[in-house]
Amino acid sequence: MRTSAALITLILALAAPRAMALDMGDALLKAWEKKDAIVKTTKALRKGFQELSDEEEYYIGRAVAARILTDYKTVNDPAKTEYLNTAGQTLALYSTRPATFAGYHFRIIASGEVNAFAAPGGFIFVTTGLLAHVKSEDQLAAVLAHEIAHVTLKHGLGAIKSANLTQAFTILGTEAVKEYSSADLSALTTAFEGVINDVVNQLVVNGYSRTQEYDADQEAVRIAYKAGYNPSGLAEFLASLAAMTAGDSKELGFYKTHPPAGERKSKVESFITKKKLEGAPSQARDARFQARFM
Repeated sequence: MRTSAALITLILALAAPRAMALDMGDALLKAWEKKDAIVKTTKALRKGFQELSDEEEYYIGRAVAARILTDYKTVNDPAKTEYLNTAGQTLALYSTRPATFAGYHFRIIASGEVNAFAAPGGFIFVTTGLLAHVKSEDQLAAVLAHEIAHVTLKHGLGAIKSANLTQAFTILGTEAVKEYSSADLSALTTAFEGVINDVVNQLVVNGYSRTQEYDADQEAVRIAYKAGYNPSGLAEFLASLAAMTAGDSKELGFYKTHPPAGERKSKVESFITKKKLEGAPSQARDARFQARFM
């Protein structure tokens, strides 16, 4: 596996504002002071940013997750968090990418928005607002599988704009350049912060394209079906969202960042029928879900 220690050092530093939230140590701040890490990282990226290793993707995702946690607080509920992770880890095993560099991580964040985010590398956040509208474990599994699909399809990394690297490449110049001024290093830092912002804006503000969302829906159906869940849970969840009033500002998150729920529901149902992925509800799963969330 190709690994860029410089990239890892740099991305760790970008996550420093909420380091403790993701178990990052004070060493990150010291690493950030090493200009060689910044320089070597940019040279590595110039060779091809799309060729990131799993380890590099993980640290980018961790920086993105830390940035998200500057705006959202995690919910301190061990029972619900354990339940979420058990379901999520099980679903991930049936995805096309059952293992990431440091595994999948599922957390509940306090927000009235009906939304969920998946950062590169396997950091997945579900809002309390969304959980309030989930009525069964099959529906929850569908939501988690959809976010896992965004990770396996690397949609988050696709949000990074090459323009944010242009300035850094220009500053680096030729291989013969040996020293960089404090202004140069500041500009490089800004460029890489832009990389993280690209992903955060895609997840939280702009959302993915319709094609990406439909692809994630189809992959979610496959994952849920393989894991033994009723894949129609996704259609059921989308149906409930379609019936909601979009005028409530607390619920705008989903509507801002996803295609119309009714449209997605129709496509999901057609896909399930076409691929013969029908499933059935389970009283055991429903009872398990209700014990935690109802």
